[in-house]
Amino acid sequence: MGETLSPQQVRRIFLAAQGFGARRPGSVGAAHLRRTVDRLGLHQIDSVNVLTRMHYLPAFSRLGGYDRALLERDAWGPRRGRRLFEYWAHEASLLPVDLHPYFRWRMARAERGEIGWRQLRLFARERNAEARAVRDRIAGEGPLAASEFENGSSKSGWWEWSETKLALEWLFWSGQITTATRRGSFERVYDLSERVIPRAVYDLPAPDAATAQRVLIERSARALGVATATDLRDYFRLKPEEAKGAIPELEEEGTLIPVQVKGWTQKAWLHRDARVPRRVRGDALLAPFDPLIWERARTERLFDFRYRIEIYVPADKRTHGYFVLPFLMDEALTARVDLKADRQGGRLLAHRVTLEPHAPRDTEERLAVELTRMAHWLGLGEVRIGETIRGSR
Repeated sequence: MGETLSPQQVRRIFLAAQGFGARRPGSVGAAHLRRTVDRLGLHQIDSVNVLTRMHYLPAFSRLGGYDRALLERDAWGPRRGRRLFEYWAHEASLLPVDLHPYFRWRMARAERGEIGWRQLRLFARERNAEARAVRDRIAGEGPLAASEFENGSSKSGWWEWSETKLALEWLFWSGQITTATRRGSFERVYDLSERVIPRAVYDLPAPDAATAQRVLIERSARALGVATATDLRDYFRLKPEEAKGAIPELEEEGTLIPVQVKGWTQKAWLHRDARVPRRVRGDALLAPFDPLIWERARTERLFDFRYRIEIYVPADKRTHGYFVLPFLMDEALTARVDLKADRQGGRLLAHRVTLEPHAPRDTEERLAVELTRMAHWLGLGEVRIGETIRGSR
């Protein structure tokens, strides 16, 4: 094994790899946003809109207030300027278009019915004619949402919503269609991938699966700084057999440097380009699906912070609240805030703030500044903070 790293060093490396610790720009432009997305490799998508849609938050956490229309234009704007595409990576995600060729092996496996939910795999064989009919309709009529199939001539059988949606999701999973745009309700509008993905990218040859998986593992390592094999696989949801060749190859070429981390039982690797800062300074509110914290076991291992999203937990059984964002202060997670955007009242509501047992004295003051920054970004005129408690282990 190579050098031994302390948990504190690993935290700093991870935070720097994720884009924290740098001075926020005075005015955020498209180039800042694109560098952030490229650094992270993806923004996870979720339809929950208690505060704002999940995919907008990672850039805010790292850059501060920015025009969300910049992200929307890159994700769902004109084909010529499109910089992002939607696909299943770490769950539903927005990814840089340059990664499209490196997911085609997954798309091909889905098209053959080798992966995916059982209901979707049926469209690869037994129900392929039905999926082709959906695809042909999009090809002939242009971009369509699932709801528009309900208004077609057929009103029964597989033309019902659930069956249509299954066919569309298989076509999406297999890469034959993708998201052309999103409507105000966040409804996905599908079109043929060849009409959405920029031609210069769409025409690139698909690398073989092993090459693509090696590229994805390298991107994971770059975004994580220091990682175990499980961490590296999880970033883009690769299975053990899909990464077992990539990791040793990247180690052999010197991209991944084996290291020991004090307190870790698993082998770990350091990306050769990882920066090792002396310290990391700065504050940020983190989305539940931010890459810094989405892998809960890694979050506990690195930050000694147990975090679970409680949206689907009955209200009387929730510990910290409905939509809780951890608060990153320098190199530690020091609080968690149950937030809601009261758009009608023009207020950002912090229903409850829970301070970690060893949160520094200035946590509340610095959190208040960040909440004000977020309210301004969301176009809300007031921050209202409810109860503040100090948690216990």
